[in-house]
Amino acid sequence: MIEIKNITKTYKDTKALDTVNLKFNKGELIILQGASGSGKSTLLSLIAALHKPTEGEILVEDEPISKLTDKFAANYRLNNIGFIFQKYNLISNLTVRENILTPLIPQNLSATQVETRLQKVMQQFQIDHKENEEIQNLSGGEQQRVAIARAHINDPKIIIADEPTANLDLKLSTNFITILKELKSQNKTIIIATHDPLFFDLEFADKVIKMEHGKVIQCS
Repeated sequence: MIEIKNITKTYKDTKALDTVNLKFNKGELIILQGASGSGKSTLLSLIAALHKPTEGEILVEDEPISKLTDKFAANYRLNNIGFIFQKYNLISNLTVRENILTPLIPQNLSATQVETRLQKVMQQFQIDHKENEEIQNLSGGEQQRVAIARAHINDPKIIIADEPTANLDLKLSTNFITILKELKSQNKTIIIATHDPLFFDLEFADKVIKMEHGKVIQCS
């Protein structure tokens, strides 16, 4: 589903990625391991077409996405990518409902379609009872579920998570892993950048890729 071919990304004189070649299949869960500065987040940003590589190309379902214009890159993300951020990136003074609906704003959907999608993801991630509560009044676990519901409302093919458990305690991290297993069962392609040991021996991970100084040093 995703093919990364000879990707290099340079910032000024620093190579954030150095000749990376990888292939991910549809429905796989991929773990990117490595210390800060190893290139994990840069690789995620290129797969999401948030940035362009200096050299090489990325194909998603055989379509090149690494040289898309800003407009087409935004459409690609809207139709294919769900993001789960380290700090959730929720809007604190908006309600659960309003936060989850933000990815639908650019789409020309009817009120019925919007409501159907909203209720489906809120029920799936068990946050429907807080629909009209402001984010600032929620617990950490509730905010986590809102962030995951928001990432899922467009029914994306690819879910990208960058250090998703960095600010979570063990219980919430374990809950997140349970949700990942459910998403994988729906044939989502999930790519997670993390240095959390909880992910290192995940039984349902398909690939574990170790990165160091912008290079892939192991893929198992």
